[in-house]
Amino acid sequence: QVHLVESGGGSVQAGGSLRLSCAASKYYYSSYSMGWFRQAPGKEREGVAVIDSDGATKYADSMKGRFTISRDSADNTLYLQLNSLKPEDTAMYYCAADLRKIGSWYPGDTNFGYWGQGTQVTVSS
Repeated sequence: QVHLVESGGGSVQAGGSLRLSCAASKYYYSSYSMGWFRQAPGKEREGVAVIDSDGATKYADSMKGRFTISRDSADNTLYLQLNSLKPEDTAMYYCAADLRKIGSWYPGDTNFGYWGQGTQVTVSS
Protein backbone atom coordinates (compact mmCIF):
# COMPACT_ATOMS: atom_id res chain seq x y z
CA GLN A 1 0.00 0.00 0.00
CA VAL A 2 1.29 3.46 -0.93
CA HIS A 3 -0.05 6.48 0.91
CA LEU A 4 0.23 9.83 -0.92
CA VAL A 5 -0.33 13.33 0.45
CA GLU A 6 -0.15 16.40 -1.78
CA SER A 7 0.56 19.96 -0.67
CA GLY A 8 1.65 23.29 -2.12
CA GLY A 9 -1.43 24.34 -4.01
CA GLY A 10 -2.86 27.83 -3.77
CA SER A 11 -4.06 30.90 -5.62
CA VAL A 12 -1.71 32.84 -7.89
CA GLN A 13 -1.97 35.36 -10.67
CA ALA A 14 -1.25 34.46 -14.27
CA GLY A 15 2.47 34.22 -14.89
CA GLY A 16 3.16 33.12 -11.34
CA SER A 17 4.70 29.94 -10.01
CA LEU A 18 3.92 27.21 -7.51
CA ARG A 19 5.71 24.11 -6.33
CA LEU A 20 3.58 21.11 -5.52
CA SER A 21 4.81 18.32 -3.27
CA CYS A 22 3.61 14.78 -2.79
CA ALA A 23 4.83 12.92 0.27
CA ALA A 24 4.82 9.16 -0.20
CA SER A 25 4.99 6.43 2.38
CA LYS A 26 8.45 4.96 2.37
CA TYR A 27 7.63 1.37 1.58
CA TYR A 28 8.69 0.60 -2.00
CA TYR A 29 8.60 4.32 -2.97
CA SER A 30 11.79 4.13 -5.03
CA SER A 31 10.43 1.24 -7.11
CA TYR A 32 7.28 3.05 -8.20
CA SER A 33 6.61 5.21 -11.20
CA MET A 34 4.98 8.45 -10.08
CA GLY A 35 2.85 11.01 -11.83
CA TRP A 36 0.98 14.28 -11.58
CA PHE A 37 -2.52 14.59 -12.97
CA ARG A 38 -5.10 17.34 -12.89
CA GLN A 39 -8.85 17.70 -13.16
CA ALA A 40 -10.75 20.90 -13.80
CA PRO A 41 -14.46 21.20 -13.01
CA GLY A 42 -16.53 19.49 -15.66
CA LYS A 43 -13.51 17.99 -17.39
CA GLU A 44 -11.84 14.60 -17.49
CA ARG A 45 -8.77 13.96 -15.39
CA GLU A 46 -5.65 14.42 -17.52
CA GLY A 47 -2.01 13.61 -17.13
CA VAL A 48 0.52 16.36 -16.58
CA ALA A 49 3.81 14.46 -16.23
CA VAL A 50 5.17 11.13 -15.07
CA ILE A 51 8.54 9.94 -13.82
CA ASP A 52 9.83 6.41 -13.44
CA SER A 53 12.10 4.87 -10.82
CA ASP A 54 15.19 5.72 -12.90
CA GLY A 55 14.20 9.38 -13.27
CA ALA A 56 13.01 9.23 -16.87
CA THR A 57 10.17 11.66 -17.49
CA LYS A 58 7.31 12.24 -19.89
CA TYR A 59 5.13 15.34 -20.18
CA ALA A 60 1.89 16.37 -21.74
CA ASP A 61 2.80 18.59 -24.68
CA SER A 62 0.90 21.62 -23.35
CA MET A 63 2.86 21.57 -20.08
CA LYS A 64 6.29 20.84 -21.51
CA GLY A 65 8.67 23.72 -20.84
CA ARG A 66 6.47 25.24 -18.12
CA PHE A 67 6.17 22.38 -15.64
CA THR A 68 8.94 20.19 -14.22
CA ILE A 69 8.45 16.89 -12.43
CA SER A 70 11.12 15.57 -10.09
CA ARG A 71 11.50 13.13 -7.24
CA ASP A 72 13.68 12.94 -4.17
CA SER A 73 14.24 9.43 -2.93
CA ALA A 74 15.96 10.68 0.24
CA ASP A 75 12.71 12.10 1.60
CA ASN A 76 10.25 10.07 -0.48
CA THR A 77 8.77 13.15 -2.12
CA LEU A 78 7.52 13.88 -5.61
CA TYR A 79 7.54 17.49 -6.86
CA LEU A 80 5.92 19.47 -9.63
CA GLN A 81 7.28 22.93 -10.36
CA LEU A 82 4.66 25.04 -12.09
CA ASN A 83 5.92 28.14 -13.92
CA SER A 84 4.26 30.69 -16.22
CA LEU A 85 0.87 29.63 -14.92
CA LYS A 86 -2.22 30.38 -16.97
CA PRO A 87 -5.89 30.59 -15.92
CA GLU A 88 -6.52 27.35 -17.84
CA ASP A 89 -4.12 25.59 -15.45
CA THR A 90 -6.72 26.00 -12.71
CA ALA A 91 -7.57 22.50 -11.46
CA MET A 92 -7.23 20.01 -8.66
CA TYR A 93 -3.80 18.43 -8.97
CA TYR A 94 -3.28 14.83 -7.91
CA CYS A 95 -0.20 12.69 -7.53
CA ALA A 96 -0.29 9.00 -8.28
CA ALA A 97 1.94 5.96 -8.02
CA ASP A 98 2.14 2.57 -9.67
CA LEU A 99 4.63 -0.20 -10.36
CA ARG A 100 4.01 0.14 -14.11
CA LYS A 101 6.42 1.35 -16.77
CA ILE A 102 5.86 4.76 -18.37
CA GLY A 103 7.17 4.09 -21.88
CA SER A 104 3.68 3.89 -23.33
CA TRP A 105 2.18 6.64 -21.17
CA TYR A 106 0.20 9.45 -22.76
CA PRO A 107 -1.81 12.26 -21.08
CA GLY A 108 -5.12 10.42 -21.34
CA ASP A 109 -3.67 7.42 -19.52
CA THR A 110 -4.70 7.60 -15.85
CA ASN A 111 -4.02 3.94 -15.13
CA PHE A 112 -2.19 4.36 -11.83
CA GLY A 113 -3.15 2.31 -8.80
CA TYR A 114 -2.57 4.73 -5.94
CA TRP A 115 -3.81 8.31 -5.68
CA GLY A 116 -3.59 11.20 -3.28
CA GLN A 117 -6.47 13.45 -2.26
CA GLY A 118 -5.35 16.37 -4.42
CA THR A 119 -4.30 19.98 -3.95
CA GLN A 120 -6.13 22.90 -5.57
CA VAL A 121 -4.35 25.30 -7.91
CA THR A 122 -6.24 28.45 -8.89
CA VAL A 123 -4.77 30.91 -11.41
CA SER A 124 -6.43 34.30 -11.86
CA SER A 125 -6.04 36.55 -14.88
